[in-house]
Amino acid sequence: MELIWMKEKDTHSARQFRYLWLAAVVILLDQLVKIIVKMYLPLYESRQIWGELVMLTHVQNTGAAFSLSLGSLNFNRVFFIITSILAIIFVIYMIYRSTTKLQRIGLSLIIGGAIGNLIDRILFGYVTDFMDVDFPDIIMHRWPVFNVADSSIVIAMGLLILDMIINKQTEETALPNKETNNYST
Repeated sequence: MELIWMKEKDTHSARQFRYLWLAAVVILLDQLVKIIVKMYLPLYESRQIWGELVMLTHVQNTGAAFSLSLGSLNFNRVFFIITSILAIIFVIYMIYRSTTKLQRIGLSLIIGGAIGNLIDRILFGYVTDFMDVDFPDIIMHRWPVFNVADSSIVIAMGLLILDMIINKQTEETALPNKETNNYST
């Protein structure tokens, strides 16, 4: 005999938001590492992890990705806080509308990254970055310094692109072949 309260409620919302725990993990990890960096690595100092290829460098980013700035520090802070909040609301809507597990995982990672950086902007007016990686000098001398939240968003974008590729292939194989479905009258 199965009691009603024992049945797992598998509503649409519960299925869609099942992976938000990933966002919480990203937020906690991002904030924890940023606290450690602030405590043990003075601002603008670097520590080699793997030669000059991978370093920890403590910087404060008041701009957007790649340290792009829109003007004054106050304008940047307000603009990026509002933009982040709107983006988070949009991504929550996208999770609700998502159709695959990969989409829900990717979108949850985006929310975690966005909230991780939003916390910094609200509390301090800047985002703490620390991962400093060297790339071949084809595009730029060094890649801009980034953090766990940024990494989460980049990984999420990769997952969403992979999902689009997989779904395109699935849709193409599921579509009826027009040449074989010709009906003569």
